[in-house]
Amino acid sequence: MSDPRTPAAPAEDPEPAAEAAAADPAPAEAAPAPALAAEPALADGSHAQDAGPAPFPFAGLGRSLDRGVSRGLAMVTGSALGPYQAAVIRIGFSLTWLLFLLREWPHRSELYGPDSPWTVALAKQLVAGNHAFTAVLWNDSRGWFELVYAVAIVSSALLMVGWRTRTSSVLFMLGVLSLQNRSVFMGDGGDNVIHLMAIYLVFTRCGQVWSLDRRRAAKEEAKAAAPGAAGSGSDPVGIALWVVMGAALVAATVAGKLATEWKVGLWVGLLAQALWWAVRRYAPGEPRTVLNTMADIIHNGAMLVVVVEVCLIYSTAGWYKIQGSRWEDGTALYYPLHLDDFTPWPSLSHALAGNALMVMLITYGTVMVQVAFPFTLFNRKVKNVLLVAMMLEHASIAIVLGLPFFSLAMIAADAVFLPTGFLRWLGEQVARPLRRPAPPALAAVPGPRPADAGAGQPAAGQSATEAVT
Repeated sequence: MSDPRTPAAPAEDPEPAAEAAAADPAPAEAAPAPALAAEPALADGSHAQDAGPAPFPFAGLGRSLDRGVSRGLAMVTGSALGPYQAAVIRIGFSLTWLLFLLREWPHRSELYGPDSPWTVALAKQLVAGNHAFTAVLWNDSRGWFELVYAVAIVSSALLMVGWRTRTSSVLFMLGVLSLQNRSVFMGDGGDNVIHLMAIYLVFTRCGQVWSLDRRRAAKEEAKAAAPGAAGSGSDPVGIALWVVMGAALVAATVAGKLATEWKVGLWVGLLAQALWWAVRRYAPGEPRTVLNTMADIIHNGAMLVVVVEVCLIYSTAGWYKIQGSRWEDGTALYYPLHLDDFTPWPSLSHALAGNALMVMLITYGTVMVQVAFPFTLFNRKVKNVLLVAMMLEHASIAIVLGLPFFSLAMIAADAVFLPTGFLRWLGEQVARPLRRPAPPALAAVPGPRPADAGAGQPAAGQSATEAVT
């Protein structure tokens, strides 16, 4: 008989005991009475009531926010975002303005020249109050007006193909502002979009793809990468262009043709370009890296401004339409279809106006798309669907209402939201027919037969050429 105070010895192997207990359960009457549910045990064996206070639900928010800000800053400062979007709006707006100037070539004097109903005296009076830039009013002669008009055409073509985009974008902006500020009432709404985008394009690096600048840079990189090559880094054409523009700026400043705001802005831009050239030429290390980062930041900020501008255009247009009674009752489209100025195809316009259901659907659909589009930017699929709808709408406006340049300007603005993958695919489709065919490959010379493998080998001290000949 054992001493009850002596503890029982532990089993040598607890697993067989557990298996025996499972195989021979205790009788039902021996089971203990049911008790209250035990509190769940935590991972460390303690109970819930013994745990500490619940963690703060936003404890990791600060770290997540820091990581997000760090990633955002790295993305903004690391490279120029949206190079294909910048290229497509560069091509779109310069092409739109170029086509407009060419179409209005026979009427250029009545629109912006000496024969305009908005006389030179009225234009000077307006510019004296709002300090707008227009080189057309620097001289009243017809020859000066023709020169400004020609520079506007040439700069549009150069910007479209991407030749010296930094210089051509500045000339494009000055040409747009000079003509539009000369006659502010000549336009159909698309001129306002071109006016703003011409200013924004100056601050973008819009020549990184789909441009002659990109082609020239690729050739220079290949030449520099060649063994034994030493790039000079000189750019006589670029230097000559900026020297001419600097001389023109000096003359305009001395003659007092510029308002204070434009004088400061243009001089700052010219000095910044001179600094950029000097750093690239004489300090290609860290100073160039710093300036390149600053240029990327300015580009990304300008692209953000373009995106916000397009969203504001659509949101304000949609909300103003909601306040109109004709848009509320679904009949707004009916009235412009009966105006002679907006019916280039009278039969088409009258047929569309005679379909009440179609008029109502287009009217309400226009309002819904314009109001909803800014809110769909966070959903790529929905955004792309509405983007296609808006582009088709503007294409319809060009055909039905006879506003081709307004539609082209808006489609160019919409293109900033196009996916990069689609733009790259589109560029490949356009460039494929323009590529030079590859030279025909030379026929492969068959090797020697196994039996004659050593027959054709050159003898000792004999070159391969001598063996063949």
